[in-house]
Amino acid sequence: MSDSSAASEAVSDLFRSCYARLVGVVALASGSRTDAEECVQEAFLKAFDRWDRVSGLESPEAWVRTVALRLSSNRRRKARNMVKALLRLGPPHEDPPPDTNRLDVVQALRGLPGGQRQVVVMYYLLGFDVDHIAQALGVASGTVKSRLSRARAVLGPLLREESFHV
Repeated sequence: MSDSSAASEAVSDLFRSCYARLVGVVALASGSRTDAEECVQEAFLKAFDRWDRVSGLESPEAWVRTVALRLSSNRRRKARNMVKALLRLGPPHEDPPPDTNRLDVVQALRGLPGGQRQVVVMYYLLGFDVDHIAQALGVASGTVKSRLSRARAVLGPLLREESFHV
């Protein structure tokens, strides 16, 4: 049996023998069975990763329990800090719903081939000139002009004022 499979078998045996007990202890300490299960499972993963060291301890179960309790404590601390930050800063700002005109433009851009979409975004949204785009993309200026022309031909009918949803 390889070292890895021996470690796997040993951790599996430990898991079967004490998982329920450890979850019970951590659940009592944390107040949440779900959190306790997650912390104990994560502690067992850490034990498996460090089995060469953990297996030499007097009580591998005690090591897993200590790690699970620390993980639970860290979760509580993070949650408490997040609540404090929320109270101090207020709730996160909600983004306004997307405007339908923007959605039409995004949808139209998705219909373009990648090269055309790149030049349209760089030219119209970023304000780059043709030469700058050509240099950034590593293509000739004529290629940029051609892609812009083809993209305009496709986008023009899709983005006319009357095609927008109101």
